Amino acid sequence: MQTPTRRTFLGICLGGLAAAGAVAAAYPLLSYLAPPSTGSEGAKVSFPETDIPPDGAKFFDYRGSTGVVIRTRQGQLLALSAICTHLGCIVQWEKEKQDFLCPCHAGRYSPEGTVIAGPPPRPLAKLPFVVVNGVITVG
Repeated sequence: MQTPTRRTFLGICLGGLAAAGAVAAAYPLLSYLAPPSTGSEGAKVSFPETDIPPDGAKFFDYRGSTGVVIRTRQGQLLALSAICTHLGCIVQWEKEKQDFLCPCHAGRYSPEGTVIAGPPPRPLAKLPFVVVNGVITVG
């Protein structure tokens, strides 16, 4: 049986270091490219209908993001994603103007989520919701 030489031992050590370096370099790249995990894919959010004041809005966490339910002046309820479609900022509900404002680049959305001004390329995403016995369930 042949005993390993010092050169063989150093080759094995350098190979191990190279493999560890490759794993250390690849992990952040693969983590960046992997889709985000929300951990609550099928989650629903429920709250009393009375939490939404007249002409007002209620923001809430929804599947790792932010959603909003508004009550229009006509009393209609609408559930939308509160993420601006331009660069992902959280929109604000302007009760007096009855529209959404994106504070990042002054994008404006109607209460239905359609773009009325600014750079957003798409309307706000609509969220499914139901109202049963005074409880709003989104999702």
